[in-house]
Amino acid sequence: MAKHYESWILETCILSILSSQDSYGYDIVNSFGLKISESTVYPILRRMEGQGFLSSYSQVHNSRMRKFYHITEEGLAVLEERKITWRTFRDTIDAIL
Repeated sequence: MAKHYESWILETCILSILSSQDSYGYDIVNSFGLKISESTVYPILRRMEGQGFLSSYSQVHNSRMRKFYHITEEGLAVLEERKITWRTFRDTIDAIL
């Protein structure tokens, strides 16, 4: 069960990061400010792209070809739903603690 929440939180954070600007995997990892490996983030990016929450395109960045991710309208809708769910969850835990 804990893995489900971990994945859900990471997905939601990625959607939030991409809601402000397109980005590529390495940059997304560094946006977290936590020790999360690229090998953790890339499967999540691919899964969310397959679900239609993200789209991707290739672009040269710092003389290297990078795969950039863009949040879709569906991804934005999911992010808004998850923000509500997160706030309810957070408030419940705060009340318990």
